[in-house]
Amino acid sequence: MRRSGGAAALLAVVLGAILTVLGAGPAQAVGYRYWSFWEGSGSGWTYATQGPALVRPDDGTVQGFRFSVSEDSEDAARPRHAPDFAKICANTPAEKGSKRVALVIDPGTAADAPDGQSPPALRTACALVAPDASTAEALASVAKPLRYDSNALLCAISGYPASGCGEQVSDEERSASSRSAEATAPASTAASGDSGGSEDSKGGGPSTGVLLGAGAVLVLGTAAAVRARRRG
Repeated sequence: MRRSGGAAALLAVVLGAILTVLGAGPAQAVGYRYWSFWEGSGSGWTYATQGPALVRPDDGTVQGFRFSVSEDSEDAARPRHAPDFAKICANTPAEKGSKRVALVIDPGTAADAPDGQSPPALRTACALVAPDASTAEALASVAKPLRYDSNALLCAISGYPASGCGEQVSDEERSASSRSAEATAPASTAASGDSGGSEDSKGGGPSTGVLLGAGAVLVLGTAAAVRARRRG
């Protein structure tokens, strides 16, 4: 009888562990929806360490802005246009007493857009400004209206987005937004996208691996209980 009771207790522990595993969901990562600021060079884009109001670029510099949802600078999306000063400022001749700053303004994708808003097209511009002008001043000369919050965080470029500024966006909201964007995209576009795995692997529920592992634990636990009962 003692062995039979011990087997029952073992089975109860196993079942409790399985329910705990199945009930545990992935931690909800939190991102922020904002305009990130980048500095361009021949090797690509580098996340700026200062705000655009503090940077005073030299003549021939390329500066980039990208609207997206990201957790931090390591996760931030880069502008989707090469930092090519020669092409961007090809039609803007140099003038004495001024400098040229090439700008890449990338409003991002529909998946990153606030609810009810659609991102405008990516564009480039060549700002002709005073030699001591900041990047923020160069941007204002070609992409008004700009909107800032009380902490001088850049909230909107050319009026996009119409509202909001650096708000938090959960991983669940990001996934829902991405699915909505895919649903409205042409079939050929959706088919050519990143095949990130089945719904299980995207956080829609316990992964196939977890379910199989839990099933294996259940089988082993049940078998152990049966053997113990037989020995009793």
